[in-house]
Amino acid sequence: MNIAYICTEKLPSPAVKGGAIQLMIDGISPFIVKTHHLTIFSITDPSLPMNEMTNGIEYIRFPKETYEQDVANTLRNRTFDVIHVFNRPARVSQYKEAAQESAIVLSLHNDMFSPLKIAKEKAEQALKDTSILTSVSNYIKQTVRKRYDVPEEKIRVIYSGVDGSQFIPVWTEEGKQTRNEIRQMLGLKDEKVILFIGRLSKTKGPHVLLRAMRKVLSRHPNAVLVIAGGRWFSENSWDDYVRELHRLAIPFGNHIRFTNYVPAWQVPHLLLSADVFVCSSQWHEPLARVHYEAMAAGIPIITTNRGGNAEIVQHKKTGFVIDDYANPSAFAEAIHYMLVHESEAEAMARRSRAEVEEKFLFSHVAERLMAVYEEAAKKRCLY
Repeated sequence: MNIAYICTEKLPSPAVKGGAIQLMIDGISPFIVKTHHLTIFSITDPSLPMNEMTNGIEYIRFPKETYEQDVANTLRNRTFDVIHVFNRPARVSQYKEAAQESAIVLSLHNDMFSPLKIAKEKAEQALKDTSILTSVSNYIKQTVRKRYDVPEEKIRVIYSGVDGSQFIPVWTEEGKQTRNEIRQMLGLKDEKVILFIGRLSKTKGPHVLLRAMRKVLSRHPNAVLVIAGGRWFSENSWDDYVRELHRLAIPFGNHIRFTNYVPAWQVPHLLLSADVFVCSSQWHEPLARVHYEAMAAGIPIITTNRGGNAEIVQHKKTGFVIDDYANPSAFAEAIHYMLVHESEAEAMARRSRAEVEEKFLFSHVAERLMAVYEEAAKKRCLY
C-alpha cells in the first residue's frame, strides 16, 4: 500500500526536537516500510531538508505557517491508499476533500474531540470522513464515545511502545555499568534517586513532588529529586511556573537537581540513574509515553490515576498508582514504600519489562497499525 503520515504542526519528523507522536513514528516507520511505501509530512526545521528519502521513507516538509494547506495541495496531486492523520480531527475533512479516494485513519493522542478544540459540526464531519480511529488509551477512546455516537468497533486502542534494544534493563551488567557512569556524571554516589522526566508545566505536577520532598527527606536523608525537562520540547526558557519550581527547590539545596531538557536519545541512560521514577501528572493524561520507557529500563514506577496512566501500570503489580494525585504526602508515602520495599519494587520493575517485551515494542505497534490500514483501505469510509 501507499501510505501517508500527516504529523501535527507542532514538531518536525523525525523527532529531532522530541515529541511523543514523532518518537512513535520514528519507531514504527522501519517496520511499515518493509511492506509498504511510506511518505511522512511534517513541518520544517533548520536541521532538516525540505524533502528527502531516508531509509526508504519519503519525507516532505512545509513551513509551519502554511503547513496544512501545503499538505492538502500535495494530496491532490498524489495517490495514497491510506492517509494517517495524527491527532488533528479538525483537519480531517480538509485532507479528505483533497484525497477523496483515500481511506483516512485518525489517531488520537489527546482529548481532541473536546468542544474546546473542535466544534460539534466539524467533529461529526471528521468522524464521517474517517474510516477507523485509533487512540493511545481506552481513556481517550471513551472521551470520544461519550460525546458522539461512534460504534465501539470504529475506535481501536493502540498503545504506544519503545525500541527495546535502546533500553537496557538496570539489572543487566551493561545496565549497571551505565547506571554508575550516569550517576557519576550527575555527581551522585549512594543517594536514592527519585526521577521526574517531562515538560515543566503545572499539568505534569513537578511542584507536587517538590512539596513532597520535605517528608521524603525526613525518612530518607540521602534522597535526591532529579527533575529532567524544559518548559517546552527542546526549550529551556523560564516562565513563571519554572521560576516557581526553582523557588520551591531552594530550601532543599543539593537534594534537588534540574537537568533542563534531555534529548530523547539520552532518556534510556538517564532512567538507569534512578531508584524510582515518578510521573506526577495532575491532568487527565492520555497516557504518557515515558511510562513505557521507564518500564523498559526496569525502573520502579510511581504514577497517578489520571487519564490512561493506570491502564498499563497496575498498582503493586507493575508499579504504584496514586489516587490522591494532588497531595504531596501521597507521593511521599509512595516514594517511601518503593525505597523501603526494594525487592518488591524490583519485582514490579521486572514484570514491567516483561510486559514491554510481550506487548509494548514498536514492532507490536506497527503490526497492530498495519492491520488497521489494511481494514481501512477495504472500508473506504463506509461509515
